[in-house]
Amino acid sequence: MAQVSELFQAYKDGKLPGEGGYIVSVFFHPSMNYTRYEMISFSNVKDIYQNEEGLTFQAEGRKVYVLVEPASYPNRHTEPAYRTDAERIPYRLKELDTHTTRRQDTIYIGKEPVVTYSNFTVLKPVGQDISYVMHPTDDVRQTIVEFFFKSLWKQANVPQGDAKQVAAMVGAAWDKIIVQTEFH
Repeated sequence: MAQVSELFQAYKDGKLPGEGGYIVSVFFHPSMNYTRYEMISFSNVKDIYQNEEGLTFQAEGRKVYVLVEPASYPNRHTEPAYRTDAERIPYRLKELDTHTTRRQDTIYIGKEPVVTYSNFTVLKPVGQDISYVMHPTDDVRQTIVEFFFKSLWKQANVPQGDAKQVAAMVGAAWDKIIVQTEFH
């Protein structure tokens, strides 16, 4: 299995992959089952440093977002790109693949990655939020699909069958952000 570490601890221990790797961050809403996931691949690392917001990577990166929206979410009518900071992902509905669970919760997955060419910041986890770093290995895709299945099912309270289907969709999205030496 791919080596998975908590991102900020790996930074503190000097164990971040210097050439490139993958980051998955999970942000839980404090009062409902609204969960945001951010998947990042990064390469061509020039520097990594900590600031007040989190860890800033001076590197090229590709991000795909996943959003679990409960059926009871009061702002369903608002495009995900225009929601509050704690609930926002940088996509409009037409830019998302959608899966509706048997409980009528909605899961959104970005169709295309958001590309950054110079730097990006991974926010510090607050409360139950967490960020993981994964070193590039041959089985990293399998690791990420399994991670999403378990996290969706056990943490975001998505029904098990739906979590398995969405994890497969996330695997397809993951294929679009694989670390490369050139992103062009």
